[in-house]
Amino acid sequence: MQVPQSAAKASLFSAAVIVAALGYFVDIYDLILFSIVRVQSLTELGVVPGTPEMTNQGLFLINMQMGGMLLGGILWGILGDKRGRLSVLFGSILLYSLANIANGFVTTIDQYAWLRLIAGIGLAGELGAGITLVSESLSKEQRGYGTMIVATVGVSGAMLGYWVAKFGWRPAYFVGGGLGLALLVLRVSVFESGMFQQVQAQTAVVRGNFLSLFTNPVRLGKYLRVLLIGVPLWFVVGILVTLAPEFGKALGISGNVEAGLAVFWCYFGLVFGDFASGALSQLWHSRNKALKVFLGFCAALVGVYLYGVKGATPTVFYGVCFVLGVSVGFWALFVTVAAEQFGTNLRATVATTAPNFARGAVVGLVPAFKALSGALGFIPGAAVLGGLTLLVAFWAVSTLPESYGKDLDYVEE
Repeated sequence: MQVPQSAAKASLFSAAVIVAALGYFVDIYDLILFSIVRVQSLTELGVVPGTPEMTNQGLFLINMQMGGMLLGGILWGILGDKRGRLSVLFGSILLYSLANIANGFVTTIDQYAWLRLIAGIGLAGELGAGITLVSESLSKEQRGYGTMIVATVGVSGAMLGYWVAKFGWRPAYFVGGGLGLALLVLRVSVFESGMFQQVQAQTAVVRGNFLSLFTNPVRLGKYLRVLLIGVPLWFVVGILVTLAPEFGKALGISGNVEAGLAVFWCYFGLVFGDFASGALSQLWHSRNKALKVFLGFCAALVGVYLYGVKGATPTVFYGVCFVLGVSVGFWALFVTVAAEQFGTNLRATVATTAPNFARGAVVGLVPAFKALSGALGFIPGAAVLGGLTLLVAFWAVSTLPESYGKDLDYVEE
């Protein structure tokens, strides 16, 4: 159902774009920080480095954080369509900022785990709300560039996390929380989406009905395909890069591999990848074509990572992590596609749940990787799992309707 055209569109460098980009910067800083400080923090809490317990406790804490993001994705998505994009954008920033400050004071693994769960709930809301707000505030010709800016600025937060973590893992959590709280002062300069306000005024329109995604077969199929597009990125980040020290050992890398440095180079690559994928989707006037190219690129780099660097130096290994990061730099493009596929009354729900369900796929990828690596071996297990996620994602993109230039001023019946 069509709704009236919204008010004049914002400029490409409006307050909405800037705040969404800075919010995503802090979001990524906090999201990736555990992967950077995993060994350092767990060692201080009594886990012996280089033991299976280090790997298992790390995976447990990642699962707690990602589990929180699954819960938060649903919560913030529904609130984004019921209460507004702005309330979610800043409410989620407040929650994960406070949780990360508290994370700097933990003394036990259990405390660490529960705070990662709470932080995960908070981290779930920012990106979807920000991308939805930007997509609805900019013209259909500019919104791809707007989300490209959000992603390019945002993913560089992981690099700041690496440098701040050099001063200690506790101060790194304090800095992350402080940056988030500082962002809240910018709330007064950002206005709510005009599209959302128009739909909000229509009392007959049902907003944020998460279950309605499952009651219509066509809508459900489209939603599930959107979710599948983002899974390969979290296979790369959640398995290949987070467990870089373990993969370095299995590949016979000639020196010590640091998880934090692997994350740094991967996210440095993501900066370029997000810029390139967003720009290509605009130049080609096709989101789907850009996604297919990057998925193929990612498949090639996963092969290089697993089979092309055996016995190499750490420098070569980090170089591959960088290019691997470039290859998965389609994250914001994926969220943009999620926002463009659905009407205004469900847009925030989809744009918030989709990336968090994709991130939360790590909860399933971890036991799948353990099972496959136990049966096939560490490297072959990763190859099989990565190949499956990439094939399914490519199929999902190939069967989704093209959304470039789509008019977003409509609601789902």
